[in-house]
Amino acid sequence: MFQSLNTKANIYVAGHRGLVGSAIVRRLEKDGFGNILTVPRSELDLRNPLAVDAWFTKNRPDYVIHAAGKVGGIHANASYPAEFLYDNLMIHSTVLHAAWQTGVKKLLYLGSSCIYPRDCPQPIKEEYLLTGPLEPTNEAYAIAKIAGLKSCQAYRRQYGCHFISAMPTNLYGPNDNFDLHSSHVLPALMRKFHDCRAAGGTEVTLWGTGNPRREFLHVDDLADACVFLLDRYDEEPIINVGTGEDISIQELAELMRQIIFPESRFIFDPSMPDGTPRKLLDVSRIHKLGWHHRIALSEGIASTYEWFKKHAPNSINVTFPELNRR
Repeated sequence: MFQSLNTKANIYVAGHRGLVGSAIVRRLEKDGFGNILTVPRSELDLRNPLAVDAWFTKNRPDYVIHAAGKVGGIHANASYPAEFLYDNLMIHSTVLHAAWQTGVKKLLYLGSSCIYPRDCPQPIKEEYLLTGPLEPTNEAYAIAKIAGLKSCQAYRRQYGCHFISAMPTNLYGPNDNFDLHSSHVLPALMRKFHDCRAAGGTEVTLWGTGNPRREFLHVDDLADACVFLLDRYDEEPIINVGTGEDISIQELAELMRQIIFPESRFIFDPSMPDGTPRKLLDVSRIHKLGWHHRIALSEGIASTYEWFKKHAPNSINVTFPELNRR
């Protein structure tokens, strides 16, 4: 499978405790990588440049997969824009600078599909970046992510660093954040239907109109794409990672209802925000490289719900998503 990656190389996964990072670690272990570097926030605050420099100098990773960052849904982004901007700007700045200083062979930076303009044409091509205004509800997070990918390009142009950037679509899967105040739409819907069933209720109220359309990628598919790109992609342009398929929030709610609580019904509260009307990525570039997703949405939701039921006490009732631990 691998063209250049040595399974004995030191690979640092930043954000290893969260949704994306934990999936990447699982994938690397499955593929036989024996020197996976991780460090918890209690031992290394990625916002601290001196601490990050010291850690990189001591541990000397050969490769970096940068999945760290502060993440959250509409409510969290709207409530804490300063924290989303500051924390993410600092995290990306310190890691990229330390990677350059210590001669990391290659770095994969993970952005987000929210970097694209709110009303850009669909599906979203990589070249639509910075062609229009951002979605106001997640502007701070998007600006920080754009700064990160532009930093990768700047280090590449000025210093010849092999830094690449991938833009995943909406993600879900094991180790997601299910707190209703800070989660994204899919885990929030899962939590609401689960809570309704557990409480013996019959009706679930959901945000917005149900009309927006979203694309969802299982995090294990993203982990597969990350290893693929780290191994086979080395260009300056950003590259989208997704399924190329989308679904309305109403259709997602119906699918969730059928899987979790078929006896329930749901209604939408149009007084709450919808967010971006549609967000579907054009994934033709990564498809041409030979990568395609494998996990169907219904299959992924069902398996994620099984994971949630086993880990629910540790997955809910948190007040804010961890420092990605995404």
